[in-house]
Amino acid sequence: MLSLCFVAPTAWPVLAHDPNIPLAGGADVQQAILARLFAAKGNRVSMLCHDFGQPALARVDGVEVHRIFARNAGVPVVRFVHPRLTSMWRALKAANADIYYFRTAAMWLGVLAEFCRRHGKGLVFAGASDKDFEPDMGGQIALARDRWLYRRGIERAGAIVAQNETQRASCLATYGREAIVIPSCYVPPASAAQAGSRDIVLWVGTLREGKRPELLLDLAARLPPRRFVMIGGPSANGALYEVMRARAARLANVEFKGFLPVHEAEPWFDRARVLVNTSQYEGMPNTFMQAWARGVPTVATVDVGAPVHRVAMSIDALAREVEFCLQNPGVGEACRDYFNRTHSSAEVMRRYESVFRGVLA
Repeated sequence: MLSLCFVAPTAWPVLAHDPNIPLAGGADVQQAILARLFAAKGNRVSMLCHDFGQPALARVDGVEVHRIFARNAGVPVVRFVHPRLTSMWRALKAANADIYYFRTAAMWLGVLAEFCRRHGKGLVFAGASDKDFEPDMGGQIALARDRWLYRRGIERAGAIVAQNETQRASCLATYGREAIVIPSCYVPPASAAQAGSRDIVLWVGTLREGKRPELLLDLAARLPPRRFVMIGGPSANGALYEVMRARAARLANVEFKGFLPVHEAEPWFDRARVLVNTSQYEGMPNTFMQAWARGVPTVATVDVGAPVHRVAMSIDALAREVEFCLQNPGVGEACRDYFNRTHSSAEVMRRYESVFRGVLA
């Protein structure tokens, strides 16, 4: 059996199904899925999460969760060392795993690389966005110190996982390292096989600039006979969230739900006929897999390399593609077949097991 530790600071709300914490990032969802799957197979699985008010040591679905520092704890500048670095290092030791897994561009990757080097542990890094392997990380990491740590972590990781060929090529070009392509996975709930009437065009995401939620409202204004549902909580820029909520309220065909925990958002996928994504960039959104598993087509302003996905780079093109999907329900079956071949948990687990055992060897 494997001994794995998922270093996922913001994943506690997703793993614990906590509806009171408006946080549900795509990387967190993937790590929670993988942690549960590996624990269910009898592996020793732990996770490191920020202090959201949970116990210092908790167990969720067979995953042992070690609490690290609260997200805003400490005095600026000094807090890099204490409580952040001291708390993280202590929890890494307590987890005592053979392999540590980290997903998304952040300076913690460099810290993990140094910990694993000193203690003879394996480190696997997985990209969460196409920007993660670009030279400037798409501006995701502000401080030069943190960018240096992140790059150092990529150089020292035992294995690197990419979500798609774009990320693999970018990692090779930027860092000279060959990444292993492993698609993200998703485990559909029982309701996915029992979906009733499908009557909505769905949008799900964090309301921040890069997701461009305003384009969904532009689309709704162009298609007044169609019913739209928008699900998403605010990012650091709460002002955009309020602007979108106010604008959605003025459109009779838009229902604005705000933030919903993952398990509460699932039933809306059961009702979707089309999923729309308006992002500037993505890796492989969990929402696409939630849709494809149900036979729901996806239309977006970003190409994720999936043959069943429909790309539209303008509002006019978005409107045409959405109408095509609504009037041709058969396109959804190809999406379901593609999901079963590519994103099933069994196939993704097989590939990850191979990577983990390779790093151990």
